[in-house]
Amino acid sequence: MLDLKAIVADPKKFKKSLSDRGADPTEIDRVLAVNEERRKVMTSAETLKAKQNKMNVEIAALKKAKQDATTLLNEMKELSQEVKRLETEAGFVDSKVQGLLEVLPNVCHISTPVGGSAADNKEVRSWGEKPKISFKALEHWELGEKLKILDFERGGKVTGARFTFVMGYAAKIERALINFMLDMHTREHGYEEMIPPFMVNRDTMRGTGQLPKFEEDLFHLDKVDYFLIPTAEVPVTNIFKQEVLDESQLPIAFAAYSPCFRAEAGSYGKDTKGLIRQHQFNKVEIVRFAHPSSSYDQHELLTGHAEKILQKLGLHYRVMCLSTGDIGFSSAKTYDLEVWLPGQNAYREISSCSNFEDFQARRANIRFKPMGGGKPEFVHTLNGSGLAVGRTLVAILENFQQADGSVSIPKVLQPYCGFDKIPSK
Repeated sequence: MLDLKAIVADPKKFKKSLSDRGADPTEIDRVLAVNEERRKVMTSAETLKAKQNKMNVEIAALKKAKQDATTLLNEMKELSQEVKRLETEAGFVDSKVQGLLEVLPNVCHISTPVGGSAADNKEVRSWGEKPKISFKALEHWELGEKLKILDFERGGKVTGARFTFVMGYAAKIERALINFMLDMHTREHGYEEMIPPFMVNRDTMRGTGQLPKFEEDLFHLDKVDYFLIPTAEVPVTNIFKQEVLDESQLPIAFAAYSPCFRAEAGSYGKDTKGLIRQHQFNKVEIVRFAHPSSSYDQHELLTGHAEKILQKLGLHYRVMCLSTGDIGFSSAKTYDLEVWLPGQNAYREISSCSNFEDFQARRANIRFKPMGGGKPEFVHTLNGSGLAVGRTLVAILENFQQADGSVSIPKVLQPYCGFDKIPSK
């Protein structure tokens, strides 16, 4: 959530931010107008409260002097009713202000490229080379069906579109990838492993920015008003909600495996084939809580940790800095890692690494107490996929497919899998 005081102090900055994102800058005027209404109501209430206090003194003096205070008591009764009315109105208007703030996106960092769409994203660097494939590369769903390791038809029969049975060798690879990624992040990168809840309440979804704006993209459980998580970012980031940490604890780093559930309400017609855009998929998430002064160093560090997984697997990728027209609602700056898929002859996102600054922490009220004293400050939160497991399986199938129809397994993964290739059928 944005800082209301900062908006009042410099509305032009926030209007420009909305304009850069392709949003309506006049939303800031709406916030300012409602906030001014709130200020006037609260001022009126405070003025009447001061009058109440003065009348209480006068009534006490009359009673002490054994004089008639009936007139003042009647006035006091009317005044009390008006104060209650104003306090109720102030609460309503305050909720209105908060509601407007909750749907405003974060301000992008100065280094985020200004642009209207993904076409304006900037390549920062790349690693490795595209594999040399001397035959016609198959797409992963063709390989999966040919090798009998992905069953899209039966997944659709059992549940519906965008659900898949991952079977045999593919299931073992997914399990191996989860263990490999968690081992890398915990043993080499210093993250603490956790398995978070896979369902969360409404307040938790609000804390990381999924609610109220993106409810249609979530799977909701009506009986308990819980949501299936779209990513482990949601429960892991909220682990410290409504808490004050010690500055000495920062940075804090967690790595979490979870299944993820996304309705993909706005993506019909896109990536309908294969595993790229499923309603259910596995992911290893890395999350960091950082001091505001070092969060951009932490952002580079976290991104490097996700990159290391791709490097160990020998997968060519590029790092893209997302433009203001493509960046997520809550993020101030995001790097997308895009892996090369020879079957599709295209780069596809496999990880998104973001610095949210204090946007999520302000919503979830996550603060730290400075060691030198002073008021608690909001932490900065960061996260990234480390990596999306299903998409990593896709990359392995397409990049390491062989002319005889088999698929080689990256050496680093072989001890986890227990085999060095998927044999051809």
